[in-house]
Amino acid sequence: MDAHKQLTIGLFGFGVVGEGLYKVLQQTPSLKASIKKVCIKNPGKPRNAPADLFTTDKDVLLNDNEINVIVEVIDDANAAFEIVSTALRNNKSVVSASKKMIAEHLPELLQLQQETGESFLCEAAACASIPVIRNLEEYYDNDLLHSIKAIVNGSTNFILTKMFEDKLEFKAALVLAQQLGFAESNPKLDVEGYDAVNKWTFLLTHAYGIVEHPDNIVFTGIQNIQAGDATVAKEKQFEIKLIGQAKKLTNGKVAAFVLPQFVKQDEPLSFVKNEYNGVVIESGFADKQFFYG
Repeated sequence: MDAHKQLTIGLFGFGVVGEGLYKVLQQTPSLKASIKKVCIKNPGKPRNAPADLFTTDKDVLLNDNEINVIVEVIDDANAAFEIVSTALRNNKSVVSASKKMIAEHLPELLQLQQETGESFLCEAAACASIPVIRNLEEYYDNDLLHSIKAIVNGSTNFILTKMFEDKLEFKAALVLAQQLGFAESNPKLDVEGYDAVNKWTFLLTHAYGIVEHPDNIVFTGIQNIQAGDATVAKEKQFEIKLIGQAKKLTNGKVAAFVLPQFVKQDEPLSFVKNEYNGVVIESGFADKQFFYG
């Protein structure tokens, strides 16, 4: 994507993320980017933007030759893949935050990107505000990557923090996370590790060039961790964190998984609290580096 050209954006979804992008662009005219049209599901819902900005017809955006970037921030993985694949075929660059869609359709997306020559960017889909994908692609591309460990799901990290620091039971911590908007009303994707393994799937691609379906990665969540586990861990100077991990083995293969782990209290990931994410990357030249956000 040409960094200097005017970006005319077609936006799918106007929830917290979509509206947030709209406000940032309104307040930052120097970015040379503007939203021409927003596709939404429910036209009757009140929104903080002019009514003529919205449509329920996806083709209005996908077939508009003036729109050169599609930004997709919806929660329907099947609809997201249809939108993204059509946009790429229509010679539009794409930015997506749909973790599940990317993880389940990664080979097709990479093939489409190669065939069309268009950009497909998904930094927003993993690790909150941490630019981990950009760093893996641009900085560590010229280094020998030994391992990557990360907390990639803020909801489970919030729950574990409350269990450790406020001594809440799992269910009470989960309810609090839902009340504060950190966990969905149906929290299965977060607490059972599905969201984390979806993110880990395409982070593996950017770290090691591995393209793998999430079903083939060992994972579990924090659904079986109780307050007693937190008490025992704390007595032994450990935290419990849900961590994605990948490590280059001596035989050249890569071991990867997403599991709850004991973390020593002096390790960087132990300092990642509440809804925050953290990444520790170890490489041949740069040694260990810690990203937080």
